[in-house]
Amino acid sequence: MSEHQNSEVITKGKIDKAINLLKEQKPKEREDISDREAIRKMRRYIEKLTSNKYGYSYDEVSEMLKGLGINLSGSRIKYLLGELKKSSRRRHQASDNGDSSTSENRTTENQSAVVESSEAEEAPVKNTRGKSKKQLLAAEAATT
Repeated sequence: MSEHQNSEVITKGKIDKAINLLKEQKPKEREDISDREAIRKMRRYIEKLTSNKYGYSYDEVSEMLKGLGINLSGSRIKYLLGELKKSSRRRHQASDNGDSSTSENRTTENQSAVVESSEAEEAPVKNTRGKSKKQLLAAEAATT
């Protein structure tokens, strides 16, 4: 209770300044990261070293990292890389499924728009949808 008695009056102006100050803050850089995040960041380089061209094993990569204080076994590195590949594959497949149907819809919409605009140029007076060729030809002959 005594804390509130000693506090200053909070005005609307102070609140606005405080909100702006809080909005402008950037995320803090964390000193420690998870092993999964560490492997994600090093993924490209580990995959390069363990490729056929370079020929290092995961255990050898593990030994290199131990010298820097990163204590992950070769099998743990291999497992985490596999997990990263799985999750990126799932995201890729999900985006492929969503994008393909969306792009098909866009194509259909665009084609419909082209057809509608060409119909409008040919017969601006009447709607030609659902009419047979005979009816269209008769209507065209009547207008010319």
